[in-house]
Amino acid sequence: MTTIALCQIPVSPDPSANLKRAREALSRAEGADLAIFPEATLTRYGRRITDLAEPLDGPFVSGLADAAREHGLAVIAGTFEPGDGRVRNTAVALDAQGALVAAYRKIHLFDSFGAKESDLVEPGAEPTVVELAGLRVGLITCYDVRFPELGRALVDRGAELFAVIAAWGSGPLKEDHWTTLVRARALENTMWTAAVGQAPNPGESSDGYGVGRSMLVDPLGVVRADLGTAPGVEVVRIDRAYAESARATLPCLQHRVL
Repeated sequence: MTTIALCQIPVSPDPSANLKRAREALSRAEGADLAIFPEATLTRYGRRITDLAEPLDGPFVSGLADAAREHGLAVIAGTFEPGDGRVRNTAVALDAQGALVAAYRKIHLFDSFGAKESDLVEPGAEPTVVELAGLRVGLITCYDVRFPELGRALVDRGAELFAVIAAWGSGPLKEDHWTTLVRARALENTMWTAAVGQAPNPGESSDGYGVGRSMLVDPLGVVRADLGTAPGVEVVRIDRAYAESARATLPCLQHRVL
């Protein structure tokens, strides 16, 4: 049994404010082995991400590492790294000692619904599975969740949990897309799936990112937790024995032909 904190925080344009929010969330994640934060926890999406991007040994990730070590739990969170004219949209994985053990660069960029993430972000190329809190965790960032082949690639690399981090855009049917896609990735892969999005950011300039709806979905597609739209931290549990039982009942991974 692994205990996970779903940390649904609002994200402002100010990295120092966001680090403070992350630290406060970790202080509420009592008893968790792993805390998961949204995509772009460093700073809110916008043109300024190219100015605010930090190297992985910069103050934001270093601050998260200090907090992970202080609370004795692993952390997954989204940041932006400087790139070659653009930034990298990066999910960092820190162990309970604060060591950086993986950095996944988002593969699929959100050039959809009138947005063009590729103007600001350069794509990654490598699916990433990381050992954290005794689990092999496959990393998925936002728009990635629309691509089932990435989920299968993570399964083939031994993933036991999908961690989906997002700054999901609002708009007609978009929230429904999010909940449907997260459940589909869990069900088609009989995989525990922890999906964490940004909470809406009332009182600050909004660019439409952040619908909340962080969820834990079990390997048969049942939503075990849903945080709604308000900021919050919810501690949930992953039972690997249940995943084994689900795969015995629904052996779709064994039945793959292609």
